[in-house]
Amino acid sequence: MTSDGKFAGLVHSHDRPRSSARSRILAVATTAAFVALAVVNGRPLEAQDSARTRADSAKAGQDSIAARLERAEEAIKLLQQQLAGQAQSAVKTRSRLSLEFHGLVLATGFSNTRRVNNVDDPQFVRPDTANGLPQGGAGLAIRQTSIGLAVTDPEVLGGNFVGDLDVDFFGGQQPSSGGRTFPLLRLRTARARISWKYGEFEVGQDSPLIAGVNPVSLGALGTPEFVGAGNLWLWLPQIRIGVETGGGVSLGIQGAVLAPVSGDASGAFDTDNDIAEKSSRPYFEGRVHVRWGSDEMAGDIGVGIHQGWFATKGDSLLQNQAFTVDAKIPLTSWLELRGEGYDGKGMRALGGGAVGQLFTPIGAPVRSRGAWGQVNIKPTPRVTLGGGYGFDDPRDEDLGAGARLKNEATSVHLHLRPVGPLVLGFEYRRIQTTYAAGKLANDHFNLAFGFEF
Repeated sequence: MTSDGKFAGLVHSHDRPRSSARSRILAVATTAAFVALAVVNGRPLEAQDSARTRADSAKAGQDSIAARLERAEEAIKLLQQQLAGQAQSAVKTRSRLSLEFHGLVLATGFSNTRRVNNVDDPQFVRPDTANGLPQGGAGLAIRQTSIGLAVTDPEVLGGNFVGDLDVDFFGGQQPSSGGRTFPLLRLRTARARISWKYGEFEVGQDSPLIAGVNPVSLGALGTPEFVGAGNLWLWLPQIRIGVETGGGVSLGIQGAVLAPVSGDASGAFDTDNDIAEKSSRPYFEGRVHVRWGSDEMAGDIGVGIHQGWFATKGDSLLQNQAFTVDAKIPLTSWLELRGEGYDGKGMRALGGGAVGQLFTPIGAPVRSRGAWGQVNIKPTPRVTLGGGYGFDDPRDEDLGAGARLKNEATSVHLHLRPVGPLVLGFEYRRIQTTYAAGKLANDHFNLAFGFEF
């Protein structure tokens, strides 16, 4: 009998023996034939069938592996084609650095109950006018839109290089009937930074070294929240250097040389030296800080000092100085505290200190102190809510008639990222500015809608 069963067909019913003996003989002969055929083929029938099954399985496995390899090769080829297409269409820098664009297109609806210094992002309340018109109003603006880019190189002078540039449209507006619908482009920050394990070096335009923290807000991006209420913020050209110990909790010391500036308004085109530049001395700042954690749990607490000069008549110089403290403290992955405080004089030079007032009636820098703090809660990655308070309190004896004696701001905010790149924000801010005649209060409402990229 062969393995396909043809031996059975050789015995038909009409050939069957009549006696039992003959049947037994035929049975024995059949069994012997089976055994003989198995021996001749070199293996038992069961083993042969098992081997055939294994061979078929192996062949099927080989076919499956070959098919998988073929599909993998096709996928790799397709991926290579896609990467090649992206490389051809991607924006490249001349130096072949990795380039990234980012931005926030933001429309803000706003309303104010009183007269303020800047309607879509106010810092303090102004005295009423006598023209008989309402003191408050409402409107819509889009000039807090910002655009930026960044380039990176992981190996520059043994460190990691990051260069970035950010601009917005909050640089004022064309003197035209369009007003705020024709905003001017403005440079915010432009930085080149090299970081090593135990130090960093930076050149560019940035916030003051001693006041690098800003509140979270979608309603106050052109001028950060709490400016004029304790937040020193003005972006200035500077050179920084810093070293730190490294490790889980790192102690660091930083120093900076900044461009001198008084905060006086410049002309529309031509410029002249202001009184800070006429001192022929840069600003100096130093900061000691403790840093820990990373990403959402990154924390930093620092104390700093600022020293600058203003030119005056004669050979002497007037000084502007400040002592500062700043903190960004993540208590959990969803709860954060941040804030700053200062005590100094001549701090309008760093953006809004002394509620924007620089000199006393006799020409000395106004002394002032201020602070702000904010709590931010992030129950989900797409929801942020919080609130804060800030104040700036100049010395009353340093101020003349009609001066702003104190400024306070209280705010609450809710930010939503409902789907994809969409951004939605609501903010309420109450600003109270004290004059000799009394305190004026403004209720500012801001609704922001836009998208990030």
